[in-house]
Amino acid sequence: MDDLGTYTEHDGRPAVRFERTYPHPIDRVWAAITEPAELVRWFPSAVDLEPREGGAVRFSGDPYSEGSSGVVLTWEPPRRLAFTWGPDELHLSLDDAGEGRCRLVLVNVLDDRSAAARNAGGWHVCLGELQKVLDGVASRGPHSEDTEPWEPVYRAHVEAGLPSGAPVPDIVNG
Repeated sequence: MDDLGTYTEHDGRPAVRFERTYPHPIDRVWAAITEPAELVRWFPSAVDLEPREGGAVRFSGDPYSEGSSGVVLTWEPPRRLAFTWGPDELHLSLDDAGEGRCRLVLVNVLDDRSAAARNAGGWHVCLGELQKVLDGVASRGPHSEDTEPWEPVYRAHVEAGLPSGAPVPDIVNG
């Protein structure tokens, strides 16, 4: 199992943070985290975003939540993207890790600290799907039967002491 991520604070708000290094150049990873046709293969929902600070973001197709919208907070290709997602924020940053590799840092700023274990479990699964996308392995997205099961990852986060208690949807692949 990859690093489970960490519970932290971001500008005084609760957050979960993940760091991954991929054997792919920064431009390839940027495409995977910003282009709708790529995002739908690893992100929890389909994402349509206006590629500019202040641009609209629309989320749809997540079987566990209603469609919603947000705002692009940061758009600095090919290094930084941040947007609101409901009351939460998602911050993605990329750095060149040398030798054709790229380091991704994903920070999910939470409105409610009790969502830390739940969201961290979800992002862990999603980042596994992103790895597949980047490696050219077929991926049907994080809600498909062939992803890493979410529930054991969630339980590991709870056992590691991440804040928990937020409602958990009825997960099909748990």
